[in-house]
Amino acid sequence: MKAQFTMLAAYNEWVNRRLYGAAAALPERDYRADRGAFFGSLHGTLNHLLLGDRIWLHRFTGEGAEPTELDAILYDDLAALRTAREAEDARIVAYVDGLTEAALAGTIRYRTTRNPTAIEQYLAPLLTHFFNHQTHHRGQAHCLLTALTGEAPSFDLLVFQRQTGSILPFWFRPRQPSRPYVFLTTSAIPE
Repeated sequence: MKAQFTMLAAYNEWVNRRLYGAAAALPERDYRADRGAFFGSLHGTLNHLLLGDRIWLHRFTGEGAEPTELDAILYDDLAALRTAREAEDARIVAYVDGLTEAALAGTIRYRTTRNPTAIEQYLAPLLTHFFNHQTHHRGQAHCLLTALTGEAPSFDLLVFQRQTGSILPFWFRPRQPSRPYVFLTTSAIPE
C-alpha cells in the first residue's frame, strides 16, 4: 500500500506541474471564462483542486487550512495559486512519505464539510478517494484545456511512470516462465 500511495503523491506533483504550465500559457480571458465546467472556469477548477486537497490534508494531519466552502476562490492570481499548489504538493509528498503500513491500516475521524457529520473511516481507502478526487477534477481541467487549445499535455499515469522510471519500483513482479517480457523502453517491464 505504501508504495502505491508514494507513487500517487509523486504523480500528483508531476501532473500538477504540467497542468499549471498549460494554464499559464492561456490568455487570461480564456483561463477565467466560464466554460460550463463543474466549477465554471479553469481558474475555478484549479482553486477547487487546491481547496479539496487542503480539506483532506487537514483531516489527515490536523494541520493547515481547512476551507469550508467547496467553490471558494482561494487565490485570484494564477501565480499565487501556482505557488500555493506547489507548497501543497510538497505537503502531500511529505505526509505520504511519513506514513507507515500500520497507519494505512488504521482509521481517522473527521467531520464532513457540507452537512457536518462525524465520520470514522479507514485511512487507505480515504487516500484512494483523495487521489481519485484530484484525477476527477484534473480530467475536467484537461477537457477545458483541450477545448481552448486543441491539445492539452498528457496526464496519463503511464507517461509519468515512463518519464520518471517509477514503474519498476512499484510494479515489478518476478517473471513467470510462461510470460515473456514486453519491452516498452530500454527497460524490461513485465506484462
